[in-house]
Amino acid sequence: MIVGIDLGTTNSLIAVWEGVAPRLIPNGLGEVLTPSCVSLDKDDTVIVGRAARDRLQTHPERTAAVFKRHMGSDRMIRLGKRDFRAEELSALILRSLKEDAEAALGHPVTEAIITVPAYFSDAQRKATRAAGQLAGLRVERLLNEPTAAALTYGIHLRDQESKFLVFDLGGGTFDVSVLDLFEGVMEVRASAGDNFLGGEDFLDCLIEQFFEQNKLPARLKKDAKFMQRLTAQCEIAKRRLSDSPQASIRLSHDKAEYAMDLDEPALERYCAPLLARLRDPVEQALRDANLAAAELDSIVLAGGATRMPVVRRMVARMFGRTPASDINPDEVVALGAAVQAGLKMKDAALDEIMMTDVSPYSLGIEVSKQLADGSYSRGHFDSIIERNSAIPVSRVKCYFPLGEQQSYIDLAIFQGEARMANDNISLGVLRIPLPGGPQHQRGVDVRFTYDINGLLQVEATILKTQETHALLIEGNAGVLSDTDIAARFEQLSDLKIHPRDRLEYRTLLARGERLYQELRGREREWLGQQVLLFERLLDSQDMRLIQKNRSAFEEMLNEVERQDFLNPATESIQ
Repeated sequence: MIVGIDLGTTNSLIAVWEGVAPRLIPNGLGEVLTPSCVSLDKDDTVIVGRAARDRLQTHPERTAAVFKRHMGSDRMIRLGKRDFRAEELSALILRSLKEDAEAALGHPVTEAIITVPAYFSDAQRKATRAAGQLAGLRVERLLNEPTAAALTYGIHLRDQESKFLVFDLGGGTFDVSVLDLFEGVMEVRASAGDNFLGGEDFLDCLIEQFFEQNKLPARLKKDAKFMQRLTAQCEIAKRRLSDSPQASIRLSHDKAEYAMDLDEPALERYCAPLLARLRDPVEQALRDANLAAAELDSIVLAGGATRMPVVRRMVARMFGRTPASDINPDEVVALGAAVQAGLKMKDAALDEIMMTDVSPYSLGIEVSKQLADGSYSRGHFDSIIERNSAIPVSRVKCYFPLGEQQSYIDLAIFQGEARMANDNISLGVLRIPLPGGPQHQRGVDVRFTYDINGLLQVEATILKTQETHALLIEGNAGVLSDTDIAARFEQLSDLKIHPRDRLEYRTLLARGERLYQELRGREREWLGQQVLLFERLLDSQDMRLIQKNRSAFEEMLNEVERQDFLNPATESIQ
């Protein structure tokens, strides 16, 4: 069986196709959303999900989040005394999801469809595939997130004709895809996006505003515990605005109290530059699809950040209509990945559905252009595959060396839309040795092949000798070799993920520790005593007592979190 996984910046989900519909699989806490957070306990046991998210505040030096933005780079993230790459941390998330699926399905899970932002680069896609391998999964396909959302939407409309746009604003990335559904064929007409625009950026805006309004010193930004507490309070306020007209952010530090009141107009004012950035990818996708906004039948929202009313109002103003919201935007991508898994398994219920996708960006090489006076201008970008070409696609162009004495050609490969190569994203360099002879006989055919996973293959054929060279990316620290993956797989195998049967209790303890740090004085002392008593109960391994007191402990934490501080009626652990 193949599972579908939405590996998100903020939350991750796993789903499976079951005969006639996709189904989300809950984690050990019974929740379908697993926060994309990883923490190392004192004994180097891995904690994943909600407990790790709470430990961002209590153990920031041992906890990581939002690492998806560093996929495909050589950035190292330190947890305790160990360093991890982003794909290794992602692999720990995937491992946890895999174990959730195995517990629910009752058999091993070895294959997966994993979603990625449509605008992910070649290196980021390869890093995602590597993360799957490190988690012990064979990645059957990398599926673009807005395409996955469209699949979820499309299975409900399989007998209709529809032109629609998927507006996918997640925690860290923004993607737009324009699709055409006709006689069971779902065709992606165009995609565009921004890999550094998401809900986390709206959060950063609130943090900056909090610093400005309270005149906080910049040095506090280096205080990890303070920043994690502030981030958590800003996140709570941002979410509260989805259901309430007003919210407030309150924080104490060094015996001082800081506050900021927030409402929707204020949030829209603070985040105006981010809202403006949402327009460009939408306009580009519509332009490339050769469609006007009025020709769209519907707008589909995906990604948790689209829950913000300020974003929904902006989308409504942009298109002159209310976007569709009948499918949960947090879940729509994972459900679409499960639909793709059903297609891959050739499930009879999906026989009438076909899916086509596009390359969301142009791919090409750096060239020199000859000017009218015979001189050359260097550093230009020449696209071989243009953006929004239907995939899989293969294109070839012929290039010649500049000089008679040139013994090799360096093919510098880029993705992007800028005129100059260095303003685009570098994917690597392929060096081609040239045979002797006149310049016009030493041409090289360069073939780019872009597959359904969004992965690029490059081949260069020397015309004179018909010798072919395949791409070996050098100097790209974001790409792990097969040998690297095997070595890191062994290292990760030594790390143990916290057992599922203890996850519920570990999550409660992490939450208690977080709330303890947020309180002061008598309330803090009281809560610390309750956490200690619960810890001792767990150490006793007396499941009767543990079960008896778990609900009381959780309800007490709920009361504290609702800021109904230590009501005398609050039940204590016995």
